[in-house]
Amino acid sequence: MKERLNLTIDAGLVESMKAYAAGKNMSVSELVESYFRTVTKPMPRTNILDMVDQLETPAFDVHADLKDQYHRQNGV
Repeated sequence: MKERLNLTIDAGLVESMKAYAAGKNMSVSELVESYFRTVTKPMPRTNILDMVDQLETPAFDVHADLKDQYHRQNGV
């Protein structure tokens, strides 16, 4: 079931919203509804260790002496 909602928005922004919605073949109501669906969707909780495991392997030797490499590359 749909329900009416009265919003007060800056006139310039309304014109921009109309143009954007028209470019997407949507109504402003559909655009606003889509936005609210996105921002109210609960975010899945992710374990930080799982996120770290998904990181790409660095492109350098992680056991290298980085200070030594810096000095050699910069002639210090």
